[in-house]
Amino acid sequence: MAATSAPAATGSSLLASILSDDSFRPAEPRSIQETGLTPALIETLILKYVMLIGSSSGRNIAEQICLPFGILEPLLSSLRQRQLLVHAGSAQLNDYIYTLTDQGRQRAKAAYDACSYVGAAPVPLEDYIVSVEAQTIRAEAPQKRHLQKAFADIACEQEMLDLLGPAVNSGAGLFLYGAPGNGKTTLAKRITMCYGQHIWIPRTITEDGQFIKLFDAAFHEPLETNANSILKSAENDRRWVKIRRPTVIVGGELTMDSLEIRHDPRTNVGEAPLQLKSNCGCLLIDDFGRQRMEPTELLNRWIVPLENRHDFLSLATGKKIQVPFEQLIIFSTNLEPKDLADDAFLRRIPYKIEVKDPDRQEFHLLFKLAAKSLSCEYRPDAVDYLIDRHYVPTGRPLRRCQPRDLMNQIRNFCKYHGIPIEMRADYFDRVVPSYFTVVAGN
Repeated sequence: MAATSAPAATGSSLLASILSDDSFRPAEPRSIQETGLTPALIETLILKYVMLIGSSSGRNIAEQICLPFGILEPLLSSLRQRQLLVHAGSAQLNDYIYTLTDQGRQRAKAAYDACSYVGAAPVPLEDYIVSVEAQTIRAEAPQKRHLQKAFADIACEQEMLDLLGPAVNSGAGLFLYGAPGNGKTTLAKRITMCYGQHIWIPRTITEDGQFIKLFDAAFHEPLETNANSILKSAENDRRWVKIRRPTVIVGGELTMDSLEIRHDPRTNVGEAPLQLKSNCGCLLIDDFGRQRMEPTELLNRWIVPLENRHDFLSLATGKKIQVPFEQLIIFSTNLEPKDLADDAFLRRIPYKIEVKDPDRQEFHLLFKLAAKSLSCEYRPDAVDYLIDRHYVPTGRPLRRCQPRDLMNQIRNFCKYHGIPIEMRADYFDRVVPSYFTVVAGN
């Protein structure tokens, strides 16, 4: 495993670096030593996999644990010499089908009972820390044009981009506050796009004999990599996954347990906390202040990591490990930041940006975008009617989510009646009462 920009890169590794635009790229290991793992750990993964599958070719075993077949061959031979594996037949390309002996099955079952992890060989914590340092968002310097590109297909005035730009460059975190429905969550999602588009993360991390699963399909979107590399020796380490920079979003369900390694005593495998999964990306605490924990409890948990850019987590063994805390943390809230946090914490979140209600002109633009998404003609006279009839008389505030929501209601109305989707004043009259809730007094 190595960053391709490292000075020690030679030969094919150097060429791979030239051909790649990655600031970090894990190279395929050429020996057991280069994996950072012990032979015993890899052998255990082999035995557990063969126990679960019954029998398998050597190359299929290598595929499943994401290590090159060439460096597994000596381990497979050793397991066979020790009568833990036997040949059950021949396979293509000078390979064999392997199955467990009775002794091997006992060894595999004991290992599985101790830890039921089966899958890609893990990456040492030390290597993961190096990767985060190489891919941190703080090494990026998004400029005005990067923000304009990231926000190109949504309505975002230049004034807001000018406020967000310095915050995005700082990588230090920010509060987005304002009335609900004005697009704070949408802004937060777009911010990640201002940085480099992808990073590499390990599927699983290991430290002190413990396994911590990092890759999470709920938050990490894998990118296709070129499986047919022009240089076989320069292929990627398959224990790593190339993903889009993550945007991890968590709302009212956030608890303190989500910020610690969640150890499953039944499988003896850990799950990485949210802040680890969001490294080199963004972590959005949506609707901050409405979690099941007190805001001060969360803020106190993160006040030191925000200052030092690293966090401390506890393994199941009780050992404390230091991990990177390298993401842009965004607090999205409908409340005033000063009502949620004290001065000591607010100092560590240097940017507080209010997302205000749109004006009439922007409201029209939002309807224009909503109409375009529905392949519907934009009619400014209908929008003026909506504002003058349903907003001005009641003092109802304009919100950025409303054009999209109201047009979706019109679409549903038209679909139900089998008529073309149109932006019409009478259609607004029909959908407004069902969209806005009016609570009658007792």
